[in-house]
Amino acid sequence: MGRIILVSNRVADISKAAQAGGMAVALADTLRSREGLWFGWNGRISDRRSEQITTPDISHINNTTIATLPLSSREHEGYYTGYSNNVLWPVFHARLDIAQFESGHFERYLAVNRRFAQALHPLLKPDDTIWVHDYHLIPLALELRKLGVKNPIGFFLHIPVPPAQIFLAIPEHRELARGLAAYDLVGLQTKIDVGNLIDYLQDGAFGQILKDGRIRAFDREMAIASFPVGIDVEGFVGQRARQTRDRSPGIARIIGVDRLDYTKGLPQKFRAFSRFLAQNADYRGKVVLSQIAPPTRESVSAYADIRNELETLSGSINGRFGELDWVPIHYIHRSAPRRTLVDIYRSSRVGLVTPLRDGMNLVAKEYIAAQNPHDPGVLILSRFAGAAEQLKDALIVNPYDIDEMATAIKTALEMPLEERQEHYDSLIDGIKRQDTFMWCRSFLQALERLGRRGTLAVPRQPLEAARKALQEIELARVHPRVGTNRIAPDPI
Repeated sequence: MGRIILVSNRVADISKAAQAGGMAVALADTLRSREGLWFGWNGRISDRRSEQITTPDISHINNTTIATLPLSSREHEGYYTGYSNNVLWPVFHARLDIAQFESGHFERYLAVNRRFAQALHPLLKPDDTIWVHDYHLIPLALELRKLGVKNPIGFFLHIPVPPAQIFLAIPEHRELARGLAAYDLVGLQTKIDVGNLIDYLQDGAFGQILKDGRIRAFDREMAIASFPVGIDVEGFVGQRARQTRDRSPGIARIIGVDRLDYTKGLPQKFRAFSRFLAQNADYRGKVVLSQIAPPTRESVSAYADIRNELETLSGSINGRFGELDWVPIHYIHRSAPRRTLVDIYRSSRVGLVTPLRDGMNLVAKEYIAAQNPHDPGVLILSRFAGAAEQLKDALIVNPYDIDEMATAIKTALEMPLEERQEHYDSLIDGIKRQDTFMWCRSFLQALERLGRRGTLAVPRQPLEAARKALQEIELARVHPRVGTNRIAPDPI
């Protein structure tokens, strides 16, 4: 069996993967059980001379080789901040209004991918299987193919795929599609994402669905399928599950844990909690919203705007409803150690996870995993989070509809114990069944099967699902109360 070659924008410290969480847990576990190499940026920003470096720094941890390169400040500005985070991130989250198409950073984005390919190429062996991660590295396989690499190469996108008409707005969309076509397998979070990408390739890149389910585009054949990312349930909860304190009978907590990002719907969440307090005066003094919002991408101007908006909103709501002995919103602009999150989740009566658009959202799964099965809390989840495709027994809400979210908060706080247990049992079963190790194992098995000239059927159903999802998102922005409402449907 050949090696696994992992490529990502940043290389995780596999000795601390359990503390890092997310995909790092499964990838580090794979590298512990099988010889491999992890390649990517080392996090350092150097002078322009680093742009000529194609010999990576090499280190070894057990049977894993770590190979890293620095970025120059010019590369960081163009490849990372400029194109990855000011073009691809907003567009893939359906935010065309803040994408900076005119910035001219695409050439730098390509150049970094080319340098990464040149540095990785000499390290490869003929029987290696290569797995590339996320939107920073879409062109990497094409650059490797140009160098003669024939190994199986897979790509996993951790963020959502926009509907075809939004994808087409990117001036370089055909170059991006050509890059994707160089992979043997493209893995996405949800079936809707699969449908969106197939839809785009058919409409924007003249792609064809073949009889075996693969897609032919730019004279190459690739498979596209969904592999939803999970969590390491036992690793996350661990021994602390028997040590954590359950909820006190005093003030009920609603918990939100989101990076400070305009995709997370944080202003809408604050406004929904304010609406709930305005409509339910008897809950004042009895419930708090604790929002942990660690900073991210602070060099991007849109993030300064969202921070200012949240600070203004929380101050306004606390000023309107607060008392000397009760502050309704606890807004914390820093990260919480992962080892304490189990305590926080378990002691919170409601988990409020309401992004406007999200690839998956593992906080939703972690909240459920941390609950006491005998007295579980309730998860309120945005229909536009990828996790909603799996966690159907959460209270699913439209994050653009403030009234619906306010009603969902009341429903969650008043849900009887037996009903909470039923919701929990259904949710935890799915989370354990499709955990992070299943995600990693299923993707690699599919990629290696394709490498042996196998096939991976692509379902036809997502095409219609993608079109329906696009209609729901568009309607939600214009008419917030349109869509499925499991909480409190409008009277006819």
